[in-house]
Amino acid sequence: MKTKFKTHTLIGGALVAVLLAIAVAAALWTPYSPLGIDLRSKLQPPSAAHWLGTDEFGRDVASRAMQGASTSCLVALLTVTLATAMGLVVGVVAGFVRGWTDRVLMAFNDTLLAFPGLLLALGVMVIVGANKWGIVLALSMAYAPSVVRVVRGTVLSLREREYVEASRMIGNGELYTMWRHVLPNCMAPVAVLATSMFGWVLLSESALSFLGLGVPPPAPTWGNMLASARPYMASAVWLCVVPGLCIALTLLGINLLGESLRDRLDPRTEKP
Repeated sequence: MKTKFKTHTLIGGALVAVLLAIAVAAALWTPYSPLGIDLRSKLQPPSAAHWLGTDEFGRDVASRAMQGASTSCLVALLTVTLATAMGLVVGVVAGFVRGWTDRVLMAFNDTLLAFPGLLLALGVMVIVGANKWGIVLALSMAYAPSVVRVVRGTVLSLREREYVEASRMIGNGELYTMWRHVLPNCMAPVAVLATSMFGWVLLSESALSFLGLGVPPPAPTWGNMLASARPYMASAVWLCVVPGLCIALTLLGINLLGESLRDRLDPRTEKP
């Protein structure tokens, strides 16, 4: 168990660290301009001048992949933060207050859960528009219901604990008890869920961009790079391999890190 935890942590942590390093570096420096067009250099294979080749407009693929990492990380981080915040508030209130408040909130939450995440995100984007902030809001609304269910389930098991009853008996209000004693004890399962959600959001953002509903071109994302590469899959295979490999390695790192975090925070996964 310990060996598995260390291996998953090392591999997952290394992959995520590389992703974050590339995303930060792209905000400061790229080998070429991600938007710079040079038709004389279009569809060049990887070389010393262009490490990962060029696309159909002569743009450097490595620079665009780096900028795509920055965009994807920002969208995923903002989405996970917003979805987790909304889910925590609704889940704690529903689970702790109970009664008609719980029934109304969970009825609305179950309605959102009835829709597939991407379909719900597409519906929201029709209203708010297809841009970076629209994607964040749409994906947050798609993933927040899952957080609500996890938080509510945790709160239901916490609200009857001795320290919660003791807080009430000494005169603390319901709001203080929720904030001081219930919310902190919800953070372990939420942290595990948020780690996994980062990968789900990144994949969803890539899927939306692939469909032409993500960050508008010419701004690079891994999803729209894959979409642009479709006509050249036979003649310029590097155009689809690079963004596809970036997505795959990122998801692998996030999943390994999330599994390690779950093993560390959930005592039920411990084995002798």
